[in-house]
Amino acid sequence: MNCLQKNTDMAPVLFSGGVNFYAYDYLGAHMTERGGEYTYTFRLWAPNAKSVYLVGDFNSWSESENPMEKDEENGIWHCEIKRPCRLEGNKYKYAVTGADGRLRMKADPYCLYSETLAKSASIICDIGGYEWGDGAYMAKRGDILKKGAEKGHFYPAPMNIYELHAGSWKTRDGRTNVDGDAYLNYREIADELAPYLTDMGYTHVELMPIAEHPYDGSWGYQICEYYAPTSRFGEPQDFMYFVDKLHESGIGVIMDWVPAHFPKDEHGLSDFDGTRLYEYQGDDRFEQKTWGTRCFDVGRPEVQSFLVSNALFWMRKYHIDGLRIDAVASMLYLDYDRKPGEWIPNEHGGNECLEAIAFFRKLNTAVFAEFPAALMIAEESTAWPMITKPADVGGLGFNFKWNMGWANDMFEYMQTDPYFRSGIHNKLTFPMMYAFSENYILPVSHDEVVHGKKSLLDKMFGEYEDKFRAMRVFMAYMMTLPGKKMLFMGTEYGPFREWDYENELEWFMLKYPAHGAMHGYIRALNKFYLSTPALYEIDDSWEGFEWIDADLAAMNLISYRRIDTRGRGVYIVLNFAPVEWDYEMRVKRRGEYEVIFSSDDKKYGGSGTAGEGTTYRAYGKKIGDKTEQLIKMKIPSYGALILKSKSPAKKK
Repeated sequence: MNCLQKNTDMAPVLFSGGVNFYAYDYLGAHMTERGGEYTYTFRLWAPNAKSVYLVGDFNSWSESENPMEKDEENGIWHCEIKRPCRLEGNKYKYAVTGADGRLRMKADPYCLYSETLAKSASIICDIGGYEWGDGAYMAKRGDILKKGAEKGHFYPAPMNIYELHAGSWKTRDGRTNVDGDAYLNYREIADELAPYLTDMGYTHVELMPIAEHPYDGSWGYQICEYYAPTSRFGEPQDFMYFVDKLHESGIGVIMDWVPAHFPKDEHGLSDFDGTRLYEYQGDDRFEQKTWGTRCFDVGRPEVQSFLVSNALFWMRKYHIDGLRIDAVASMLYLDYDRKPGEWIPNEHGGNECLEAIAFFRKLNTAVFAEFPAALMIAEESTAWPMITKPADVGGLGFNFKWNMGWANDMFEYMQTDPYFRSGIHNKLTFPMMYAFSENYILPVSHDEVVHGKKSLLDKMFGEYEDKFRAMRVFMAYMMTLPGKKMLFMGTEYGPFREWDYENELEWFMLKYPAHGAMHGYIRALNKFYLSTPALYEIDDSWEGFEWIDADLAAMNLISYRRIDTRGRGVYIVLNFAPVEWDYEMRVKRRGEYEVIFSSDDKKYGGSGTAGEGTTYRAYGKKIGDKTEQLIKMKIPSYGALILKSKSPAKKK
C-alpha cells in the first residue's frame, strides 16, 4: 500500500488515485544540477485554475515572466527555471487566477520552509545533508514491540510524555513575545530541554503543532504549510538538530498533527484554485464554524495523497517517533458541532463520516507498514469503538488514544468538596470499567489549563496547603493507574496561573518552597514510575490490576494492586479526604511490607506520616469463614502510599 513514486511518470497517476505517499517528492519545488546549471522544477495541483504564474525573488516577483503549464489529465501545473547558481533562500509564491476569476497569491502547499507571522512566502530550501547522530536510538526503537510480543502484552514499557509548546516553555531572557522577537532557536531549546526531561524522568516529548502557521494565538493548530517546520524557531536543519538531540538523550519525539481542518488565510489552502479544492464541497461539511476553519475533504484521493504523504514525511525526513492526531471526533461525526438540519446523514442514514473512517484506516495502515514502531495517538473525545484496534479487524488502526473521559471525571472529582465526594465516588472507579477497551494515555493536556479552566493545582479543592497535598495524591493516582501518562509543561511545579502562550513558564516559582517541593515530588514520582515494572508492563489487561478496596466512598479512599509480567506487585492506597484514616488493607501473604513511596514524605512538603521506609507486618484475621492477611496503617490526609512485600514473590 505504501506506493513509491520514484518514477515521475507514475507519480501523477498515483497522486490522483490517492496512493502517492511520496507526493512531496513530485509536487513543490525541486532542483537538479547538470554541468554547472541549476534547473528548478515547480509543480502545483490546481485543477480548476484559469492560469498560474510562478513569482518570486528570482524574477523580481513578475506576474508574467514564468507562466506554468497545466496537465489537463491530472490538473497539475508545472514550469522550469534555469539559473547558473543555486536559488536556496529565494522566496516564491504562485499567482493563481481561480475559476471564479479572482487572482490569489498562494504559498506552495508542499514548500519545505516558509516565512512566518505576518509574512507568508514559501522559501526554496534543500533539507538534505544533515548528519544524524541518533542511529543507536532509531535501531532500538522497535525493541519495545518485540519485548511486548514476547511477554504477550502491548507496549510493556513506560511512556511518560511531556507536552510542550515550543514558543512558551522558555523565551529569550524571559521576555514576552512581541512579533516573535523573543523566541529561542530549536537548537537552544533542545540543549536545555533534553537534560531537563532526562532529569525529570520523562520518556517522550509531545510538541504542540510545529508545522508553519500564521497566527500565534492558534497555538499551531491552524496550519498553512504542512511540510514546513515553523521558521519561528529556526531553519529545517535546526529542527532536525532538535529531534536528534532529544533522541541522543533517549527521549522520543511526538508531534501534534492536524488533518481535520485548516485556516482561511488567503495564502493558504482555502479556495485554492477558486473552488473548494482541499475542503469538502457541500455547504453542510466544508466549514467548522466554531473554529472558523475549513474541513479537509479526506474522501478526495488527492487530499489523501497530500495528508498521508505528510504524516510519513515527518517520520522519514525528521525522524519523528509518532503523531498525536488532533480533533479526531470532529472528523468522524457528520453532526459534530452542528445543529439538526445543518448536516446530511450518510448513505446508511447515520451520523458517521464514512470517508473519515476509510481515511484513518488508510493512514494508519500506511504508517505502520513502513514504521511498525510508530506512535499513532488519537485525540478522540467520544466512545467511538475500536479506535486502537487494527484496521484489518474493523478498527481505526491507531495504537493509542487519549483517555479524556478519565481526565474529565477526575477534574470534577478533585474540584468537589470532599464532604460531598462520597456521592461521586464512581468518578474514581468507573475508568477501570473500560480501562482495557482501548490502549489509553492518561492526559493532563494544555486544553485543561486555559480559558478559565484553572491550572491543575488550582483545580484542587481547598485552601493553599490543601491544594498541594491534593495534587500530590491526584498525580500518584494518575501514575499508578493502567495507561501511559502525559503532563502539560509547567504543571510539574504546580503553577496557579493558567498557561499563557505569549510568555514563558513561571520558572521563578521554583524558589518558593511549596512549588519547589512539588517539582521535586513530580521528579521522584516519575523516576519511581520508570523503575517499577508493575506500573507499566501490563497496561492492557486485568492481569496487571487488582482492586483491593474500590467502594470506601465514605472515606474517599481506594486501594489496588499493580502487577508486573513476573507476578510481582505493589500495593497502592490513595486517600482523597483531608483527614487521616486508620486502615486495614488486605495483602497476599504474611511477612513485612515496606512503604516504598509516600506523597506525604517531608521532602515533598508532607507531614511525614508513614514516610518512605516505614514497615508493617501482616497479621491473620478471620473474616467470615476465611482468614485474610492484613496490615494496619495510618493513611495521611490527602496521602498516597505505595508498598511492596519484603518477602520474595512467588512466580506465577
